Order: sequence, then C-alpha cells, then structure tokens
Amino acid sequence: MINEKQWFKRFWYKLWAPMDVWLFYAMLIIYVMSLFLLYSADGQDFGQLENKTLHTILSFILLCGIARTPPQILSNFALPSYCLGILLLIGVHFVGITVNGSTRWLNIGIARIQPSEIMKIAVPMLLAWYFQKNESNIRWYHYSIAFVLIFIPVALILKQPDLGTATLIMASGLFVIFFAGLPWKVIISAIVGFVAMLPVIWNYGMHDYQRMRVLTLLDPTKDRLGAGYHILQSMTAIGSGGIWGKGWLEGSQTHLDYIPESTTDFIFAVFGEEFGLIGNILLVTVYTFILMRGLYITFKAPTLYCRTLAGALTMTLFCYAFVNMGMVSGILPVVGVPLPLVSYGGTATLSVMVILAMLMGISNQRKQ
Repeated sequence: MINEKQWFKRFWYKLWAPMDVWLFYAMLIIYVMSLFLLYSADGQDFGQLENKTLHTILSFILLCGIARTPPQILSNFALPSYCLGILLLIGVHFVGITVNGSTRWLNIGIARIQPSEIMKIAVPMLLAWYFQKNESNIRWYHYSIAFVLIFIPVALILKQPDLGTATLIMASGLFVIFFAGLPWKVIISAIVGFVAMLPVIWNYGMHDYQRMRVLTLLDPTKDRLGAGYHILQSMTAIGSGGIWGKGWLEGSQTHLDYIPESTTDFIFAVFGEEFGLIGNILLVTVYTFILMRGLYITFKAPTLYCRTLAGALTMTLFCYAFVNMGMVSGILPVVGVPLPLVSYGGTATLSVMVILAMLMGISNQRKQ
C-alpha cells in the first residue's frame, strides 16, 4: 500500500517532471509583475485581475497536459488545427464582432475568441509537420507550398484588418522555413525583393490609417491631438518614470487616463512610468532569458519537427515582446500586439502558455 506521503511525492513528480524549470520560473516572474501592473492600470479594480488569474489557471492546466505530451503526437493535430483556424477566420469575416473599427473576434456562445491567436500556434505547427514529412527530400517547391500555407491565413487576417498580427504570424511561418534550411541566397533575394516592393505596398497594400501610423512614427508631433496622441502620451509616461520610476500606483499618466489601452497594448508604458528604467531592464532581461532558453532547446532538439517548431515558437514569442515594447517606446509603428504574459486577454494568455508548453514538451523529449 502507498501511504499519503508517497502518494504526494509521486503526484508532485508527475506534475513537475515534464516542466522546464527555467522557463517556468521566468514565466512566473512575468506573471507576478503583470498582477501588480493590471491592478494599477485598471484603476485599482480587481475585475480584470480576477479574470486574468482565471485565464492563467486554466491555461496552466492546459500547459501541464501539453508539456507531458510527446511533440510527435501533437504533430497529428497540426493539420486539423490549421483547418479549424482557417474556418474560424472565415467565420470572423461573416459574423465577427467589431470593436474599434476592427472585426477580429468571434462569439462561440460560452466565450468570445480571437481566431488569429490560434494561428500563432497552428501555422508553425503545420509547417514544421510538413517539412518533417518531406525531410528526406526537401525541394524548392516544398518551400513554395509553405509560402502559400502562410499566405492564406495572413490574407484573411489582413482583411479584419489587423496588420500587426498578420505580420507576426507571417514571421512565425518564415522562421520555420528558415530553420528548415532555406538557402541564404533565397533569403537575401527575398529581402531585396521586399524592399523593392515597398512603394507598391505603401500605395496599394496599406489602408490610410496604416500609412498614418508610419508617418506618425517618423514625427508624432505633426498631429499631437490625433494620430500622434497615443504614442506621445506613451513616450511621456515612460520618460517620466526616470531611472527608478514613480512607484507602484503613483503613475500620473496612468491614473489620469492619458495612456490608451493601458491594460492591453500599452501596458508597457504603465510599467515604465511606475518602475522606471530599472524595471524595464529587469523585464527585458527575463524576456531575453526566455529567448536564450528557447534557442537552447531548439539546437538540442532531436528531430527536424522539434527543431523547426521550437525555433519558430521561440522567435515568435520574442518578436511579440519586441514589437510591443518598440511600439510603446516610439521606435516602431503602433500595431495591435499585446505584451506576452503581461497584457490582459484570455485568448492571448492561452496562446502564449501553449507556446511555452510546447517548448517544455520538446525539452522534456530531449531529456528522455
């Protein structure tokens, strides 16, 4: 018979065995930071804080299950997940919920979801599975098919419109292609071709408000009360924090409601104002650690599927953090990209936790 102490030890081991403790502790640090930030940014109200805690608990339960599932088993869900995501994106086009001029959400009865968040996972999973399937004989046309598979969801997301998410999902797919061994001459040619196409993209591929965001990035003072207002308020908040910050709950820009979307896209401005440069350095250090740990898992991965998927997920997570911080700091155009594990949002939290769970699962397989 197993006594209670032995049962508890076995349960604890089964719970934590598949965990990558380094990723878990980094995730925990950011989550604790986010609780303080959300409480402050939401006007010292517990509403969003309680919802985020519930989202995180549910996501953590899912993380425990995914982390102990062998990656090759999860690869069987790559194609169904991709097809489901495409169907949901098509559904958004017809019966989606419009918020602030963008139709990005879908009401499924029990909850409101953002299908583009599903594609953060589904696109790299599908491409990693596709290259693994053709590993023994990868030809140029395999890369061409991969580009088509990326283009379909990106085009649907651009119709919402959501340029930021579409760009980053495209990047997640391109990362898989890169880790799958795309020749450098093709990469360089693609970069040159993209630069040559910029005038066409500017004139025919972008909406007026998207062009305005780029112009505002170059000189936000041209329209202080219009397009440049949000970024100027954000930069003011970060700059006013100084080295040590104004202190928790003491941010004037935050509590006078000058910072737009303070609990979601612009929450980094709240962090910069209240915790200053020292706090920013700490947060960037944790994200950089997650990047390095993810790349370590990538280079130690035992199969092509694990290597391409881990590399793409790691770089995608880092890009989301970099783009959000760059947007809020005024070095990148304003796009609707949340700060991973910090911004409020159930679907966004779930997608990030799934990314970390998959990285943990690949790390666990390497250990075995």
